[in-house]
Amino acid sequence: MTAYDLLFRHGFAHVDPERAHHLGAAAIRAIGAARPGVRTDARLTTQALGRRFPTPFGVAAGFDKDATMIAGLGALGFGHVEVGTITARAQPGNERPRLFRLVDDRALVNRMGFNNGGAAAAAERIAAAREARSRPVIGVNIGKSRVVDADDAAAVEADYLHSARLLAPVADYLAVNVSSPNTPGLRGLQEERVLEPLLAAVREAAGAVPVLVKIAPDLDDEQVAGIAALATRLELAGIIATNTTIRRDGLRTAADAVARAGAGGLSGPPVASRSLAVLRLLRAELPGAIDVVSVGGVETAADVRERLEAGAALVQGYTGFIYRGPGWAREINRGLLAG
Repeated sequence: MTAYDLLFRHGFAHVDPERAHHLGAAAIRAIGAARPGVRTDARLTTQALGRRFPTPFGVAAGFDKDATMIAGLGALGFGHVEVGTITARAQPGNERPRLFRLVDDRALVNRMGFNNGGAAAAAERIAAAREARSRPVIGVNIGKSRVVDADDAAAVEADYLHSARLLAPVADYLAVNVSSPNTPGLRGLQEERVLEPLLAAVREAAGAVPVLVKIAPDLDDEQVAGIAALATRLELAGIIATNTTIRRDGLRTAADAVARAGAGGLSGPPVASRSLAVLRLLRAELPGAIDVVSVGGVETAADVRERLEAGAALVQGYTGFIYRGPGWAREINRGLLAG
């Protein structure tokens, strides 16, 4: 058991998860101010999405919702930071408590609900972060504002386009989130007849900025193949696979504790198997020019290597940060170099 394991079990594990996240965020911002820049071995340099990444391992959306930790996360060794999910309008998200640890599964349940300060405010912070001489690649994940009716296709498109027009100019890539379980109606946007015009509009608004779509692990194989065909038709830059799951089977955590956590997206090792399966399916269906970013249940360098060998261009993590601590990215990078 590492020193961080002891600190987590006897300290952080007893702090409200969202409060612990905010405390950690403050520390990460301080690290970024003190020693900005991504310090990784040049042998880890990766080309993906038409960009140069200092390492293939990065932070998934959901960790830095308001683009306030970009420099600090880079200093901790992450090669890219996908900020957000950011919505066109500022919104508080769902009522607390909305973030829960399932420690026996090294997992999280969240129903945050896209809490963020809105696209305009985020654009200013991202633009400032881009001024750094050395920084991680910045992906921007955009989602639907809660007040917009998911059944009103024109309103949904206008909402996403508002965010895309503000954020594409400051993004290294743009990710369209249609797969969070925590915004009513959002996952319905994954239906091809709805998704195709939305992605086509965002892609046009983004101009030369690479556009990706983030999908759920709960789609069946036929639906995944359909989205792969759609991405091919639209010549998207990539697909991010996968978001959190609404499934709860196979957990080690006691059933009453799982029930207390309630609804929301489950992340961490319980989603790893399906995430890897979706990656393999996508890689078999997609042309080589379209990249797959793999996320879901990644915790060790061996996990990251497995995703890369299965065809991922990049790999992202989030939940592992909570259970591995601030040295997690450097641990992954060292492991990748060790081979």
